[in-house]
Amino acid sequence: MMKLDIISDPICPWCYIGKAQLDRALAQRPDHPFEIEWHPFQLNPTMPAEGMERRAYLEGKFGGKEAAFNAYKPVVEHAKAAGVVIEFDKIKVTPNTLDAHRLIHWAGIEGRQTAVVSALFKAYFQEARDIGAHEVLADVADSMGMDAALVLKLLASDSDRADIQQRDSHSRDMGVSSVPTFIVANQHAVPGAQPADLWLKVIDELLQSPPQ
Repeated sequence: MMKLDIISDPICPWCYIGKAQLDRALAQRPDHPFEIEWHPFQLNPTMPAEGMERRAYLEGKFGGKEAAFNAYKPVVEHAKAAGVVIEFDKIKVTPNTLDAHRLIHWAGIEGRQTAVVSALFKAYFQEARDIGAHEVLADVADSMGMDAALVLKLLASDSDRADIQQRDSHSRDMGVSSVPTFIVANQHAVPGAQPADLWLKVIDELLQSPPQ
């Protein structure tokens, strides 16, 4: 097997689209060599713990309603082309994702990481749930076979909080400035939401001549 490290944030629409494209390629190559691990990157590390009203956040970030609309237009177009459902109009809160990243980390310990990442994307982009809320995170964990009571207990503590922040900082120190960023075999960085065809080409090349 070969490591595919994915640096991502569960409120990043490009990460959601990028995962959908990767999933499409992996489904076509069930013999793919990848062992996938997800790593934290907060798009908004200074976001208040309770999050912000999404419209106010976007208009503040992009400088007004029209600018925010124009900034997200390519996202909407790419999502549609990729067959990815995003209910932007229903999303009311832009959350702080530190706790979501803690859940992803704990899911990795239990071998459920990719499933939990998928569930978080669905909860946020399709169901417009606040994935910064502990109750929502516990429900996501429960739906993927994790112990919701334990997750709530851990979320109420500082468990792994500093570690997640340190890992986020490490990615930035390594030069990662946007997500998703995919790192193949600890050697090759593939930035952005790449089409399935590119991943098929990468997989086929790796199957024919894996890195030494």
